[in-house]
Amino acid sequence: MHTAYGWSAPQVNNFLADLDQHRSRLPNYAAYQQLKIDIGSGAVSSTIKRIGRRLKISGAQWKSENVNQVLKQRCAYLNLDLNTA
Repeated sequence: MHTAYGWSAPQVNNFLADLDQHRSRLPNYAAYQQLKIDIGSGAVSSTIKRIGRRLKISGAQWKSENVNQVLKQRCAYLNLDLNTA
């Protein structure tokens, strides 16, 4: 039981046990911040919205079987890896 902070609820104990068990899988956020790597979900959400808007361009018609290729090309472009597109 983790009572160092006066916590004794089973949910708290389970949460702390999960943290201990999965400690090796937790990202080192301080290292990411030092390297100036974005760790927030805001950039991902923004990109998803941007892609969604591009797929809904006024007057554009997309066949559902072509959307994956368009997204693959866009991702390759954004990753500066046009050899994979």
